[in-house]
Amino acid sequence: MRVTQSATLSPPLTKQAAQIGEALQHLRHARQVKQSDAALRAGISRATAQRLERGDPGVSLGGILRYLDAIAPGLTLLKLLTGEDPSLAAMEHRLRTQRVHGLTAAELKELDF
Repeated sequence: MRVTQSATLSPPLTKQAAQIGEALQHLRHARQVKQSDAALRAGISRATAQRLERGDPGVSLGGILRYLDAIAPGLTLLKLLTGEDPSLAAMEHRLRTQRVHGLTAAELKELDF
């Protein structure tokens, strides 16, 4: 009988796997690397890269580390999880400085309570 990793993990561990996947996806977006390019550099399939970014706990640790190295050579898993990459800070800055546009009359009326 085949056992899936997600079925055997406790909810807190499943959440941690999802956080690692989310951090990798966020870093890839910050570095502006296509998922297919990162997968090719890491020597994994694009489907595995998708599973990895979704936080699938069945992906090997070696696959995670190769994918991380393909996106940001030299960056450690610890630095990824603490958000110490300069590209993450630059992306946060870009997102923070976006202009805010006003609400329409209908939206203002909807919010008026």
